[in-house]
Amino acid sequence: MTYQFLQLEQANQVATVWINRAELHNAFNTAVIEELQHCFTYLNTQNDVRVVVLAGRGKSFSAGADLNWMKQAGQASQQDNEADALKLAKMLQSLACLRQPTIARVHGIAFGGGMGLASACDICIASTDAKFSTSEVRLGLAPSTISPYVIRAIGARQASRYFLTAERISAEQAKNIGLAHEVTLPEQLDSKLDEIIQALLLGGPQAQASSKQLIQMVDQQILTEQLLLQTAQHIAHVRQGNEAKNGLSAFLDKQSPSWIKTTA
Repeated sequence: MTYQFLQLEQANQVATVWINRAELHNAFNTAVIEELQHCFTYLNTQNDVRVVVLAGRGKSFSAGADLNWMKQAGQASQQDNEADALKLAKMLQSLACLRQPTIARVHGIAFGGGMGLASACDICIASTDAKFSTSEVRLGLAPSTISPYVIRAIGARQASRYFLTAERISAEQAKNIGLAHEVTLPEQLDSKLDEIIQALLLGGPQAQASSKQLIQMVDQQILTEQLLLQTAQHIAHVRQGNEAKNGLSAFLDKQSPSWIKTTA
């Protein structure tokens, strides 16, 4: 796939999506959003892709929205303004709902929408030089479209502070509040990334897709009889699949399941 502002690399069942607008710290505008949407939609159909990594070229992961783009959008009509914001919202949804596990590889700044991208991924690993912020209020804005993913990652209580103060969040603090799963030295970032990728490749792809759906179904739900029934129906459906049958048989027979690729 060829893009103007992205680079897509695919190797060994892993797709890496590089945001490639380094001169502007990978800030996104309508074109970048549309390319990300197209790329995520494409990857969702690729059975040979087991893991999707989101990363940024240059010094930063992503500075979030291009301020010139945001200013122009604010001057547009209400209808055009909403349509523009909805493109961003749907792109983030496409990332969050990819059937493959997703990893944000964060270095440098991840501000505003950049923090939203990191939050929308299933897993976030950060370099010790990473800095996060929901910086919108300092521009007279609100972190509206990224809020479902950031609040899911850090919780409403932490969001109550950082949405309102726009303080910069260090990598260690990001880990403490649940945003980053791992923090590592810059030179060790890719080795930690590979470690997590190898762990993901040991799982069944259909089982992982079902597990992602399970999290969305159960998160923030009250423990009711209806929820118990939903979870029972969920595992019953998964157990009846060919992947589960293969995985259980392989384990009992002390063999590798079919989804694990062996190298000669």
